[in-house]
Amino acid sequence: MPTERESTPQPTHGSVPGIRKLTPYWHPYTTMAKERWLGREILEVVSTEFRDRSMEYYRYALESGVTSINGRPAKPDTIIRNGDRIENVVHRHEPPITSTPVKIILHDKERGFLVINKPGSIPVHATGRYYHHSLVQILRNDFGFDKVYTINRLDRLTSGLMIVPLNADLARSLSAEFVNGSVHKEYIARCKGEFPVDEVVCEEPLLTVDRQMGLNIVHPEGKPAKTVFNRIRYDSNTHTTVVRCRPFTGRSHQIRVHLQYLGYPIANDPIYSEERIWGPNLGKGGVDVIPSAERAAPAPPPHLRNEYSPESFRTGTDGGGPNSHERKLLPRETGHDIGMGSPVPLSADAVQVITRLRSMKDEDEDWSRWRDVVFRAKGALTPKTVRIPPLSPQNRRKRGGAAENATSGLDGEGEEVAAQLSLDEALVRLPTMEASEPAVDPDTGTLYCPECYLPLHPDPRPESLYIFLHAFKYTTSLGSFETEMPEWASEGWKWTR
Repeated sequence: MPTERESTPQPTHGSVPGIRKLTPYWHPYTTMAKERWLGREILEVVSTEFRDRSMEYYRYALESGVTSINGRPAKPDTIIRNGDRIENVVHRHEPPITSTPVKIILHDKERGFLVINKPGSIPVHATGRYYHHSLVQILRNDFGFDKVYTINRLDRLTSGLMIVPLNADLARSLSAEFVNGSVHKEYIARCKGEFPVDEVVCEEPLLTVDRQMGLNIVHPEGKPAKTVFNRIRYDSNTHTTVVRCRPFTGRSHQIRVHLQYLGYPIANDPIYSEERIWGPNLGKGGVDVIPSAERAAPAPPPHLRNEYSPESFRTGTDGGGPNSHERKLLPRETGHDIGMGSPVPLSADAVQVITRLRSMKDEDEDWSRWRDVVFRAKGALTPKTVRIPPLSPQNRRKRGGAAENATSGLDGEGEEVAAQLSLDEALVRLPTMEASEPAVDPDTGTLYCPECYLPLHPDPRPESLYIFLHAFKYTTSLGSFETEMPEWASEGWKWTR
């Protein structure tokens, strides 16, 4: 888990009004080995758990020595064992979020809880590239609530009401209400098409089939789920319908998947309402569930294909990392990482959906930027603003226990540099590290980060940071609470696409 002793990076203005950004910052990260990682090479784990960077980048970073296990630099083929402590210092570029502030509707000091209205685009907890831009950190840094218990969690793209206990006893009792189904929940959605006038009940079971992409489908082996839908109004100008949704269970993406299954997906849902992923019917009626072993290696979009792809290493080598050696193909290179996290064998339909979803994300983020930018770096990947002298052998940490200094590494020219910062050193030095100005690739004109070689994408439009799904009203033993209707649910609202 990220340490809580670090300082908050400075906000920065984006080129697009309505978004909130942070200056990139170096961040110390420590975690213990998870059960699903045991006995696997660290490169395989990293490349299947995350998709933010290309395969070659992950190998390049590991060869540079930015990650240590039990105080010793980890290499791509290092095997993760039970009890291993994994540490690194990452250069974090948190994605932008909406500038719409978190709103505290009620602060009940006597009973110890908050009622808030969370804007879409903000994750509840630190996850992936999000840390300071998470709700927990915003409540801490902007409002001074150091300890909060987020028992009902909204998806990052979903806006709306949350009840946040401020003490453990209330958190336990209120959590039990959510678990046993005694909380009455109402959501508002705007879906594609003209939703039926009569009430619609959907009780299709739901299953998470891809952890990386957060994809859920209707599946007979899934968990029971029930949602009741009632039409509020149909808008012929946008061919969309505002719908009241009452979930009686709390499955991941429940409302989004049930509306998709019924043929009325949320109008701006980037996953469940995307023809490039699901085809013309947008997943209506679900996908086939007959297991299939078919897989295909990932490939860049057709207009970017050439003899070289950073997602598939060159035959027999590591693809250009600081050190080269013979190697085997990993699951992400062959496509066999699809389904690794699924509790059931996947059908050909499901595999194709996941493949198209991943390809769409890759195309949107432009694979050519990896080909043209990141591997021009000569030096090892390490904070450029900090230099740590080599450490004596007695300072090298043994397996487990408190963090100590890691050994030094070699850069691309054979010069000895720090493989990474230890956790304590990073905490001392991070406040003095200044963010570097973006660099420009001379051949493509692409802006990229000179610290970690991340291509810098244009700022998103605020409208692309959320979906038309809003938690409107909760009724619990503490009382009944609701927010205002979201702007996009109002009559006569104009959709600027």
